[in-house]
Amino acid sequence: MLAVGLWAAQRGGRAIWIMPLSFVSMMLAGGTLASFGIVLPMVETGIALSVLCLGLLVSAAVRMPMWSSSAVAGLFAILHGHAHAMELPMNALALPYSAGFAVSTVALHLVGIGFGLAVARLGKVAAVRIAGGAIALCGVFLLALP
Repeated sequence: MLAVGLWAAQRGGRAIWIMPLSFVSMMLAGGTLASFGIVLPMVETGIALSVLCLGLLVSAAVRMPMWSSSAVAGLFAILHGHAHAMELPMNALALPYSAGFAVSTVALHLVGIGFGLAVARLGKVAAVRIAGGAIALCGVFLLALP
């Protein structure tokens, strides 16, 4: 989620709200799939790959068309939402639980956007790329776990 915020800040303009909105919307869609009993294959591996890929996109400062940036974020978000919904505690209500992980995700996006915009204002854009590299390394670590 931090990587989506960082990547949106790198892009600037409308990306600052379109990319996070795409992520949150598709994350909720993924959660809905899980709540209907639709099982997606390799969710945990896909989440680890999302950390790696989004980190690489930030570290390389990749500028794709808005539709494809949002699609990449959205596709990965489906997996994140699916995983969250599968972890719904037995006695929890789905709607407040979903609202909680959506609000938490927005908060993480805002942290990424805020950091990205702040370091850009200070002329330290390399810091965002370094953060992207660190995120990508976390993805490598997650993929290496048994």
